[in-house]
Amino acid sequence: MQTSLKQIEEQALGLNSEDRAKLAEVMLESLSPSLAEVEAAWAQEIAERVAAYDKGEMPVFAAEDVFAEAKRIIR
Repeated sequence: MQTSLKQIEEQALGLNSEDRAKLAEVMLESLSPSLAEVEAAWAQEIAERVAAYDKGEMPVFAAEDVFAEAKRIIR
């Protein structure tokens, strides 16, 4: 006998809030990359950007200029 989605929903809603939260986390992780994978990708991106900055390969802008441009765009 195969369990229907409705039966699974009813069983899940019968769980206490802590177990429902754990179940939700597991289900969400099954739909997208794990948090560990995302964090690893960002760590790699950060390392590459810092290395490019250290080598002078990345343009730099004064904070005052950046904030002035942001204010100009918002207006």
